[in-house]
Amino acid sequence: MGKICYSAVLMIFLLGCDNNSKQQEASDVEVTINKVQSPLKLSIDRGAVVYKKICSQCHRPNGKGIANNYPPLAGSNWLAQKRLESIKAVKYGLKGRILVNQKPYNGLMSAMGLNNTQVADVMNYTMNSWENTQKEMVTPKEVASVKK
Repeated sequence: MGKICYSAVLMIFLLGCDNNSKQQEASDVEVTINKVQSPLKLSIDRGAVVYKKICSQCHRPNGKGIANNYPPLAGSNWLAQKRLESIKAVKYGLKGRILVNQKPYNGLMSAMGLNNTQVADVMNYTMNSWENTQKEMVTPKEVASVKK
């Protein structure tokens, strides 16, 4: 009789442990789901790397540019209002006069040799950094559709 009672207690204990294990697994899945980032956030993170390596030399790490030479991206009305032109500038470079925040710039921005994904990523980064907030994600497909 003692052996049967002991076996029953052990079985209940093991079942309880299995239930706790399942609860822990469910908790782990929930934590993993909460850590999954949106496609926009992932693109912004990748774009930050591209920006730091390539764009920050002229537009500065803070996006404020260099007065009279390189326009600001931080709080830029040109970036916010001229999506197609902005994509085209990053993809193909830019030459000629533009007006950014009511100030003229007449310089040369060379094409950086970025692929469509890199262009989309850096656009998403700049369009959602500093004072910029645009939530419509630039996609590689959109970038591919932009022609010279």
